[in-house]
Amino acid sequence: QNRIKKITRLSLFNLIMFLFTSTTTKSTARAFIMATMMMVQVGLLTIVPQVHGKANQGYDLDHDAPIRIGIKKRAKDCKVKSKRGDLISVHYVGTLYKDGEEFDSSRKRNQPFDFKLGAGSVIKGWDTGLSNMCIGEVRQLTLASELAYGDAGSPPKIHAGATLVFQVELMDIKDDGDEDLDDFFNSYYGSLNDDEDLDYYEQSHFGL
Repeated sequence: QNRIKKITRLSLFNLIMFLFTSTTTKSTARAFIMATMMMVQVGLLTIVPQVHGKANQGYDLDHDAPIRIGIKKRAKDCKVKSKRGDLISVHYVGTLYKDGEEFDSSRKRNQPFDFKLGAGSVIKGWDTGLSNMCIGEVRQLTLASELAYGDAGSPPKIHAGATLVFQVELMDIKDDGDEDLDDFFNSYYGSLNDDEDLDYYEQSHFGL
């Protein structure tokens, strides 16, 4: 933006010098300069947003970037939280971090997705990011490729090394989990998901 302004000022200065040293009358020159300055101001308003688009426009996070968990809606009454081994039901919308394009949505199908949390049946970022969640809560998960579909992606909709963003609402906890899955989860994913760890990620990435 600063570079554009400097170029604009220099161009206007050269234009003014040319007009006042030419045979053009001063009144005509002034009118021309005013019109030019108005067009430049309008032009800057349209140019700058194109130069400074969204911060994530056009790129993915590093493949091993940490998970980002944002709480978009908190449950009013939370009597039970999701844990490893629970059979949970969720609605979700998945978009590409790179350009915001939607690649999947359970809401468009009007059919929640059921899976056992921590059993390795979904991508790693879901098993990690949907633990300790209340029914009715909505989270936004931002997952680097290592927590999603890796270097290969999932063509044609998910490109190689894609960072993914999911808006996930926990609709129901259908079955309490088997605590024996804790050992499997910790060995496969690493111990991450107690309340203290989730609070750390929320605060560090979303200022909650």
